[in-house]
Amino acid sequence: MLVDRLWPRGVARSRLDIDAWLRDVAPSTSLRRWYAHDPERFFDFAQRYRAELREEPASSALCELRAHLHQGLDVVLLTATRDVEHSAAQVLAEVLRAQP
Repeated sequence: MLVDRLWPRGVARSRLDIDAWLRDVAPSTSLRRWYAHDPERFFDFAQRYRAELREEPASSALCELRAHLHQGLDVVLLTATRDVEHSAAQVLAEVLRAQP
C-alpha cells in the first residue's frame, strides 16, 4: 500500500503494483512542507503526525490499514522517501505495531 500523499516522481502508475494508494493516511500537505525531511524536526514531526492520525480523514484510512492486518493479510507500506528511518512511513509502522 502506497502511503505517500504524492505519487512517486518518475514512476508510471501502470508500473507500480499496489493494492491501494492511501493518501489520507499520509501527513497533511502543511505538515509535510513544514517537516521538509529535516531529521532535526523528526521528533516534533512524529508527534504532530500521530495527532493527525487521530483525526479524519487520516483515522479512517488508518482503520482501513488495521482491517487488513486483522484479516491476517500482509501489509507492506510503500514510500518514495529515501530516508525511511525519518519518514512518515516509519511513524505509521510504529503506530500500527503499538495499537492492534
